[in-house]
Amino acid sequence: MTGFHLFCFGLGYSASAAAQRLAASGWTVTGTCRSADKATVLREAGFSAVRFERDRPVDATALHRVSHLLVSIPPTAAGDPVLALHGADIAAMSGLAWLGYLSTTGVYGNRDGGWVDETAPLIPSGERGRRRVAAEQGWLALWRDRGVPVHIFRLAGIYGPGRGPFDALRAGTAKRVDKAGQVFSRIHVEDLANVLIASMRRPRPGAVYNVCDDDPAPPAAVVAYAAELLGMEPPPLVPLDAAALSPIARSFYDDNKRVSNRLIKAELGVSLRYPDFRAGLAAILADEACRNQHPSASSAEKITPA
Repeated sequence: MTGFHLFCFGLGYSASAAAQRLAASGWTVTGTCRSADKATVLREAGFSAVRFERDRPVDATALHRVSHLLVSIPPTAAGDPVLALHGADIAAMSGLAWLGYLSTTGVYGNRDGGWVDETAPLIPSGERGRRRVAAEQGWLALWRDRGVPVHIFRLAGIYGPGRGPFDALRAGTAKRVDKAGQVFSRIHVEDLANVLIASMRRPRPGAVYNVCDDDPAPPAAVVAYAAELLGMEPPPLVPLDAAALSPIARSFYDDNKRVSNRLIKAELGVSLRYPDFRAGLAAILADEACRNQHPSASSAEKITPA
């Protein structure tokens, strides 16, 4: 299907799965990046590319004839750079049918292993979560005040090809951190793409969706299962305080919650391809084998928004 144009503020790992599928289906896809080298990489992959940073706004003409807009750039201490530099430009886009903002389930904060859905109050534990809450509020204000078709997606931990525990296990650097009762929710990047495309087909401006699989699980169990798939002994359990994690990695253990994905199923009709980490990790290994045997293999479906 031709005639649709997706513009991605930040065409990185999270956005690329959906962008690749849309481009293969005939959409025009433009993505921003911060360096000339990355722009070259994006163009070689078949995308249009423009540079964007807080001190380097996009020429507003790049947004002309854009039908769908995806924002995956995180806020900084200075706020959301896309809102700050291009909020007015986006509000003036008369042909915009859908805007997706990629947020995080970190906005819910710590629930001591309890469940949260999209109606739960936002009580982020750290500064990064508070920035996300402020960014969400800014985007939703653009919907309420200017009628921009904003959709918020609160993402769990994203994994998939090239982003999983296998490389660390092979390199001998994987850690199996032990914290009693700790669970994390996750989402395979292809299921994230499914959710975004389903929302494009069924837009509901002002909507907020959790994006995660069915199985919040202990991080140590994920590493152990990945080792089993590789035929390796799992690394030993290491207490959290002895794991020597970076401050950012350590901060993820401040939050312990189970995230409900009921709404993406009930409203968007999403059927998860990888409902738990076991299915997802097995698929990553199968994808590696397929890519090694058939480097240029790909498939595409025709994708038409509502």
